[in-house]
Amino acid sequence: MSVRTDADLVRAAQSGDVASFELLYAKYVPVVHAILLGRLPPADADDVAQNVFITAYTKLQSLREPAAFAGWIARSARNAAEDHRRKMSDTVELEDAYVTHETQRDDAEAARALDAIRALPAAYRETLILRLVEGMTGPEISARTGLTPGSVRVNLHRGMQMLRGALGGSTP
Repeated sequence: MSVRTDADLVRAAQSGDVASFELLYAKYVPVVHAILLGRLPPADADDVAQNVFITAYTKLQSLREPAAFAGWIARSARNAAEDHRRKMSDTVELEDAYVTHETQRDDAEAARALDAIRALPAAYRETLILRLVEGMTGPEISARTGLTPGSVRVNLHRGMQMLRGALGGSTP
C-alpha cells in the first residue's frame, strides 16, 4: 500500500472524501494544539483546536496548493489564537475548596513551565511544546512542520537551554 501525501489527502478531501480529512486531522491536530498551547490558556487550546479544524474543513476548497496544507493549517491556528485572545474575557478562578493541595502544586509547576515556554521565541516555543507536551519525536516534528531535521534539533537544543535558564537550571 502506498503512502498518501498531504496533497493527495487534501485533493481527496476537497472532492468530498471525509476519511481523507480525518487523516489530515489526526496528523496535524498535535501541531495545531501545540501552536495554540503556546499562545492560549490550556483550557482554551482544545476548543480552539477543534474550531480550527472545523473552519479548515469548511474552507478547504479555498486552498489552491494542496501541498501547502501544513503551513496553511499552522497559519490558521496562529490566527485563531490571536482572534481568541482578542475575544477572551476575564477568566473565572475555581475556589480553593474545589482543588486539592497536591493538584494545586502540580498545576502551579506545570503553569510555571508553560509560562516559561510561552516566553520563548515562537520557533523554540512551538518546537518545545510539540516535543514536551505532544510527545512528538524530532523527525515527526520535522515532517509536520516542514522544518529541516537540523532546524528541529537546533530549536530543541536552544529552546531547552533557554527553558532551563528560565526555570533556574531545573529540567522540565
